[in-house]
Amino acid sequence: MDDVFRALADASRRRLLDRLRVRDGQTLRELCAGLAMSRQAVSKHLTVLETAGLVTSERRGREKLHHLNPVPIQELSDRWIGKYRPGRSAPGGRRGAHRPAQEHEHEHEHEEEVAVAEPEFEYAIYIQTTPERLYAALTDAEFAQRYFGGWGPMSVWRVGSPVLWKMGPDGGYEDLDQVVLAAEPGRRLAYTWHRILSMHRQLFDSEEEFERARAEQSRVAFDIEPARPASLGVKLTLTHDGFDSPDSEMLKGVSGGWVMILSTLKTLLEREGDGTA
Repeated sequence: MDDVFRALADASRRRLLDRLRVRDGQTLRELCAGLAMSRQAVSKHLTVLETAGLVTSERRGREKLHHLNPVPIQELSDRWIGKYRPGRSAPGGRRGAHRPAQEHEHEHEHEEEVAVAEPEFEYAIYIQTTPERLYAALTDAEFAQRYFGGWGPMSVWRVGSPVLWKMGPDGGYEDLDQVVLAAEPGRRLAYTWHRILSMHRQLFDSEEEFERARAEQSRVAFDIEPARPASLGVKLTLTHDGFDSPDSEMLKGVSGGWVMILSTLKTLLEREGDGTA
């Protein structure tokens, strides 16, 4: 979060963010147009913004396009502004909107420790699409393979139904004992995650550790809601929890993986409209 504060402290960097907010996906040349800054200076500012996670970039042919990522700003608002707003509720209304008074008394004292200790991964991203199109992208097996990198889930998406998993671009679908936990079109999708696979055996020092890890079965949930302000599109919050401990190998693996998967999903949806045509 310190990187975000440092990035936003400079007026020139805030101006670049404003430009991307008005029109996302600009090249360095386009961002330089009309600014009293050299190309090198703008490039350095963009590097600072990327380091803070406020800007992402992608190569498209010979061009490098820059995209606004407003999630860190929203998190900053929730963490440092929203908490001081009179009558505030918990961020997003997802946890403890009416917590007991004694919990509030110790909130600041233990906030950071609790955030580190919780064995879960949560990530939010804003996508320029509709809730219906986003839900369709999460449940369309063929489209899912595109942002999962050749892997991906398939199901009839009814609570209690199995979720089959495609095992790579050249593999078929396998039943890994996953089931649908929630399926509310345009609002929420959740299912149990597959256990540690045999291909992960090398991550463990002993057979005993490997077998113990295989008993863990986590859960993943996708919560969809209109973004505020509406110009940001749709907010997708992914929560992957149910891990046995903060040292879970599965937790370590999915933490980085989900960021790349959802970033690819965002790019596909925004580039192709509904993303499932």
